Amino acid sequence: MQKNIKKILLTGGGTGGSVAPLLAISDVGCRMSDVGKFKFTWIGTRNGVEKQMVQKENIKFISIASGKFRRYFSIKNFIDLFKIIFAFFQSLAILIKEKPALVMSAGSFVSVPVVWAAWLLRVPVLIHQQDVRHGLANKLMAPFANVITVTFEKSLADYGKKAVWTGNPAQNTKTRKHENTKTRKHENTKTQEIFNFKNDLPVVLAVGGGTGAVAINSLIEQSIGELTKFCNIIHVTGKNKKIQYSKSLRVTRYALREFLNAEQMSQAYAAADIAVSRAGMGVLTELSYLGKPAILIPMPDSHQEDNAEIFKEKQAAIVLNQKELTAEKLVENIKKLLNNRELQNKLSSNIKTVIKKGANDRIVEIINNIIKKK
Repeated sequence: MQKNIKKILLTGGGTGGSVAPLLAISDVGCRMSDVGKFKFTWIGTRNGVEKQMVQKENIKFISIASGKFRRYFSIKNFIDLFKIIFAFFQSLAILIKEKPALVMSAGSFVSVPVVWAAWLLRVPVLIHQQDVRHGLANKLMAPFANVITVTFEKSLADYGKKAVWTGNPAQNTKTRKHENTKTRKHENTKTQEIFNFKNDLPVVLAVGGGTGAVAINSLIEQSIGELTKFCNIIHVTGKNKKIQYSKSLRVTRYALREFLNAEQMSQAYAAADIAVSRAGMGVLTELSYLGKPAILIPMPDSHQEDNAEIFKEKQAAIVLNQKELTAEKLVENIKKLLNNRELQNKLSSNIKTVIKKGANDRIVEIINNIIKKK
């Protein structure tokens, strides 16, 4: 007897941060559902990075208007208010047509009118809180959620009885075995094929998040000449943020990519000896699952600084202050970490303990329980 199809509506976007954990859940959900076959639909923004990410996973994508609540005075707040109202009615129409068994969001303002519409239609809602600091979008959605899953135990206090500590879902959970020489040799061969590296130098993965980070891109661009003297670089700049570089550089040691999908990012993580990254929870979760030594450059004056502070306190990553950082200091820190195997092993061991494991399976279990009660 064929199982019933249960539609799950995922919503989020604008940046890749709110997208990655939902894609991880969609992957596991297809295999673990015990209430029927899961079928996923995504509601996102028209121009965000999520459309490309979602469609690569063969998930139906629907775009709606997207407005934003700013915590400061701006004429855009008045304009966006009408966008949000319009998006609410768009969401109502989509929900009535799709008839989902559950709506899930991991933050972002495009999700807010969708969740409000779901509550009005009595569709169950699950919200996931990734960061240490809860954002305004999740604050606006939380009262309408049935369950709120959180990455960190300290976030339980922010949401009360609705909150469940699960950790953060991750897509790239296959870790590399550094101690296995044969495995390492095989991965070096794959790296040469994928990123066109012609040597056995260590590999540094530099990534600034789904939309890219101008500051990190600039620092890497200024450092390429020095870095390529002692390492290979995989530089993920973000969509439409490809940088310019001199043809005289050792480009065979520098792999420039605007965007990598989930499979390609998995290959990049496997190839990398260390990572240089922002401190969004998506990439931090991957680094934690994989035990990857990392240098974090959190976005100044943002929630990323709170995220990075937890990793710093647990001696799980090197954290650099962007406001004080120069290309020379970045090169110095990368070289120091690559040349210190003891420090790499320490960071690798510690970073594995920062984020609770098993979030993918636990959240799918919660989804199953919510649908059963419906």
